[in-house]
Amino acid sequence: MKRIRGAVAAMAALILVSSAHAADRSPQAGIASAHVLATQAGFEVIGKGGNAFDAAVAVASTLAVVEPQSSGIGGGGLFLLHRASDGKQVMVDARETAPAAVNSRDYVDAKGDANRDASINGPLSAAIPGEAAGLVWIAQHYGKLPLKSSLAPAIRIAREGFKPDGRFLKELAMRKDVIARYPGSAALYLVNGELPKAGWTFKSPDLARVLERLGAEGNDGFYRGELARTLVEGVRKAGGNWSLDDLGNYTAKERAPIAFDYRGWRIVSASPPSSGGIALAEMFNILGGYDLAKLDRVHRVHFMVEAMRRAYRDRAQYLGDPDFVQMPIARLLSADYAAGLRASIHPDKATPSDLLPPFLSHGQGTHTSHFSIIDAEGNLVAGTQTVNLIFGSGLVVPGTGFVLNDEMDDFALVPGKPNAFGLPGNEHNAPRPGSRPLSSMSPSFVIGTDRIGVIGTPGGSRIITMVLEGILGFIDGQSPAQIVANPRFHHQYLPDVISAEKGAFTRDEVKALEAMGHKLSESERRWGFMNVVSRDRKTGATQAASDPRGDSGSGLVK
Repeated sequence: MKRIRGAVAAMAALILVSSAHAADRSPQAGIASAHVLATQAGFEVIGKGGNAFDAAVAVASTLAVVEPQSSGIGGGGLFLLHRASDGKQVMVDARETAPAAVNSRDYVDAKGDANRDASINGPLSAAIPGEAAGLVWIAQHYGKLPLKSSLAPAIRIAREGFKPDGRFLKELAMRKDVIARYPGSAALYLVNGELPKAGWTFKSPDLARVLERLGAEGNDGFYRGELARTLVEGVRKAGGNWSLDDLGNYTAKERAPIAFDYRGWRIVSASPPSSGGIALAEMFNILGGYDLAKLDRVHRVHFMVEAMRRAYRDRAQYLGDPDFVQMPIARLLSADYAAGLRASIHPDKATPSDLLPPFLSHGQGTHTSHFSIIDAEGNLVAGTQTVNLIFGSGLVVPGTGFVLNDEMDDFALVPGKPNAFGLPGNEHNAPRPGSRPLSSMSPSFVIGTDRIGVIGTPGGSRIITMVLEGILGFIDGQSPAQIVANPRFHHQYLPDVISAEKGAFTRDEVKALEAMGHKLSESERRWGFMNVVSRDRKTGATQAASDPRGDSGSGLVK
């Protein structure tokens, strides 16, 4: 999804990595996000007396302004929180929901196949946004500052403007045709109908007003009243089916995270409606039966791929919105279940996906953003937020200043048929009024006796495997800078192929994996925009690093 910008960008990202060698003083805060302005916003709020949760609101809302192609208050997110004072760990579920009038027939063409345009572009692709409610919840229940104080940096930047980086402009060009369909979108993102040039100052005074109203009125400022009426009228005028009740009934929810142990480490990650935590637990439980440190690289990759294959098969088969479907979570998380899956793995041969128990089709962003925060008191936030694909649905309702998501594509709109990420699904992930689509977002904590890590990334269906590889790197002793820069590989059950970034494998490793029966495909593009913060629990030394694949990422410690 995100492209590397060459050695200069990589070096710049590494220079941004800061470390606090703090054995003789209090730990410093660390923030890593996809944009330097968002990272600065987080520190600005901490400087006002805020904690990691206030900083999370500042970072998330600023990303809504400066990285609208990836996230924003027209989308949703999952926020994993750890409160140091009492050890409470919780996931704030701000995932989007299907409107009450959802009808799967709207997403099927005359041949019975998925109508890709309806599911990823325009009003029918947009689910009811959840991020605004998530930020309100975090501020009210965990923050120290008033919500309006934490939103202040984003409001200022939206009003005064900033100069978008090359990634923003390039990805805007990729969606120009869809953006040009809608007057509100064209007015916000285009200049006289044309793509803006480098050096353009982007302003969104409408978004500044929306954030001001959110800060003053909380949920009522977004989900009820004038803005709600504007959103519903705009979506319906464009051909959608939202109602005032859809917005008024939306609530952010607290859910217990998925937590499990792996070789002396405690890993905490997202629970349904995310598939991330369960899939990670399943993969780590399988891999726990091997001593990865003693394996050669080819066999280590082989066992990781086989664990990925089985976890993604179960993802497609069993997972959905916990408020609407029953899932065999205890079984999927059990060591006995993992042992059975491990027994089906040949040590030297790939298992073709079609030889696993078949995925039953009875009748689920690549564009997402992740940030990681540790404050001086030890509060942790791993926040992953999204509008799904690049610039979401492409639809901006006039007067709002933000693009709406296209998260309806993350539902199994046509059972058994893959979505934009190639992920299949069944009735467990079918759209129902008020239901939340299955997600791959995997904000995670890695807690050991000596070190703590906060990790996550965007990347659509590849998020889970990138986080798996990142956590394994952390456990192996790698620094945040090393972890975010590592080349990546991925397998998701279907299609039955290992996809890899360029340079992930040597020529000899490719040959050895192919000899085992694996199919490989090297990608010209780079994946993800990982952001990692770590702390040494003995010395208090804090490190933060942002992925060198992005233009403006920033990992800083202050």
